[in-house]
Amino acid sequence: MPLAHDMVGLYFAVGSNNHLPPWGGSESLLGTNPMAVAVPALEEPPIVLDMAPTVAAYGKVRLKAQRGEAMPVGWMIDREGKPLTDAKRADEGHLLPIGDYKGYGLSLIIALLAGALNRAAVGREVIDFVKETGKATNTGQAIMAVSIEAFVPPAEFKKTVDGFVRDIRQSKRLPGVERIWLPGEQSHAKQLDRNAHGIPTPKALRESLDAVARELKIAPLN
Repeated sequence: MPLAHDMVGLYFAVGSNNHLPPWGGSESLLGTNPMAVAVPALEEPPIVLDMAPTVAAYGKVRLKAQRGEAMPVGWMIDREGKPLTDAKRADEGHLLPIGDYKGYGLSLIIALLAGALNRAAVGREVIDFVKETGKATNTGQAIMAVSIEAFVPPAEFKKTVDGFVRDIRQSKRLPGVERIWLPGEQSHAKQLDRNAHGIPTPKALRESLDAVARELKIAPLN
């Protein structure tokens, strides 16, 4: 079997709650169904695309609500199709897809591959794990590992990835742009920094974690 770093990884999942309506609809029947693709390189950090087919993941909406911050226009609309910026009213609206109908189509395909193909929940069958705690969610997932050596020698492929990454990074930039980033590059840099200096914890999150610790009668974070 090829080593993990000699494979391309693909991951698709059905979101455990629905916040995205079909394009032109007003009923949320799709989730922020995420997809991730990881491509190894030789000397450069791996290319890691991790995204939802919505403009914002719902976790970011919850974070805005927790911090008492407004959402940017373009994240959500209300049931009348008007912009919704109050994160605490998120249950009254819908997330918007990336690329309009293309994001809707992408979410639908992920639901079919990760959910329906696995006899997992899709559409109205999806259980909202936040509102209906304790219920089995039957969350659908699909994982694929592509052996690079089935197509090309891994070292040759990774060298090509390195070259392409450097071409992109060193390509001409628009005025005011300091750097062109590759997917996953900023997360890689953040991981290295936090491995060295620790993970910052916002006050609201720390307080909620401390509350859970008290409930479970365990020591809170130091």
